[in-house]
Amino acid sequence: MTSLSSELDGCLLDPSVLTSSSFERIALVLGDQLNASHSWYREVDPQRLFVIMEVRQETDYATHHIQKVVGFFAAMRKFAAALTKAGHEVLYLTLDASVNQQNVCNNLTHLTSLAPKLTHIDLQQPDEYRVDAYLQAWAEHQSLTVTWHDTEHFLCERNVLSEWFPAKHNFLMESFYRRVRKLTGYLMENGKPIGGKWNFDKENRNKLPAKHEVSNTLCFAHDVSALVDMIKKSGVKTIGEINPRQFIWPITRAESRQLLEHFAQNLLPEFGRYQDAMHTDHWSLYHARLSFALNTKMISPREVVERAIRQWQQHPDTINIAQVEGFVRQIIGWREFIRAIYWHHMPGYQKLNFFDNKQPLPDFYWTGDTRMQCLASSIKQSLKYAYAHHIQRLMITGNFALLIGAAPDVVDDWYLGIYIDAIEWVELPNTRGMSQFADAGILATKPYVSSGSYINKMSNYCANCHYDVNQRTGDNACPFNSLYWNFIHQHQHQLSNNPRMALILNQWQKRTAEQQQELVQQAKLYLGSINNL
Repeated sequence: MTSLSSELDGCLLDPSVLTSSSFERIALVLGDQLNASHSWYREVDPQRLFVIMEVRQETDYATHHIQKVVGFFAAMRKFAAALTKAGHEVLYLTLDASVNQQNVCNNLTHLTSLAPKLTHIDLQQPDEYRVDAYLQAWAEHQSLTVTWHDTEHFLCERNVLSEWFPAKHNFLMESFYRRVRKLTGYLMENGKPIGGKWNFDKENRNKLPAKHEVSNTLCFAHDVSALVDMIKKSGVKTIGEINPRQFIWPITRAESRQLLEHFAQNLLPEFGRYQDAMHTDHWSLYHARLSFALNTKMISPREVVERAIRQWQQHPDTINIAQVEGFVRQIIGWREFIRAIYWHHMPGYQKLNFFDNKQPLPDFYWTGDTRMQCLASSIKQSLKYAYAHHIQRLMITGNFALLIGAAPDVVDDWYLGIYIDAIEWVELPNTRGMSQFADAGILATKPYVSSGSYINKMSNYCANCHYDVNQRTGDNACPFNSLYWNFIHQHQHQLSNNPRMALILNQWQKRTAEQQQELVQQAKLYLGSINNL
């Protein structure tokens, strides 16, 4: 067990020291810019001061999971300590520091006013539009020289879609993914995809078999009691649970690499096969859980992908191409594509609402107290671990939110807050686009909605549920069934031109008026008592 109580020993904590300093440059390091391999750190410059800060501006723009706030602060503190140990000059503003103005730009303004010899400000490009906007606005009013730097993390630039597909408005992830494969050479041989196919997704949709033994999950055990106390005393509003003496997430680069190694050696052989599976007894299954480490930049996408490929090359008898391709696609395909979509369409993207949905989320999204086993398990897991994998997010909580007509804004806020890996550039397209289809198909080619049959196919959730997945109407009928068909009924005109929805629309239209009415009435009954389901 490790403690963070003295992590900041040696870091410059008193900004007043700046008045007698010889610092000529200040370099701001944001909480998701913890890239130890960045070129900034190759040489020690005694005239450069690295500034890292904990501010209410970032804790309060959404109601975050307590583990998310703790995870970021803990990783930031470890990073500051590592920079100091390497000989760099560091000023770290804790959330409870008396001089902390709780705003990034206000703190920067104050710090720059204290340093008499300061001439330059170095900033890395933020990944969130709102952070980029406030730093750009601040930089424009500075008399100092402000220099912007790349974060040196992603494989592609922000504007890659405009560069690669200049005449298009809609983009297919598959086309993007293939181009990145060609660009990097990952899983390529003589210009062709290894295995003869680009995508093995159809082989990666298996339900977890009964009595299947899942490999152990690697969890850390950090004592973050002091951080939790500080956050609570500061009045930061949070959601979710935390064990202050057993914080399970990686907070250093070394731990992030340890988690990657654990995945490569123990989980990759079954990852692709069961990556869409869900189970009440296994909260992480074969997932790498590297998204927090990746999104804070403690670890890079290149080293993650290359380690997975190397493991596959060394163990072709236990890892087949479908397993490793499914993982590589998530990192160099989906993750990079999501970021590209975000920057191509912001800021307008965050206002899109194709279905004009306006409903609130049910109360049980903050408690997990519902008789629907799939939602109860997924939400309670999210509250306990600040984590759920992509199918739980897309086809359980996201699916239900879309079926009940939840407003995209409240859905965005919930996803942005509850998951430890949620930063807006990755959360917003996945939620508003992929999950809620609020962008009318910019990201996804169809709405990702389903009845209870899909959930039953991919999980054991339905086995002990209060509701009967095989019933569409009646007292104990699975709510997903009637809500699904009600969604089709409500939006058939909007979906009539979508070729991927033609089959299901045809099935609905072939039902008798009486059958349609029964399903719609059942859905209305459930919608009217949504908090009691």
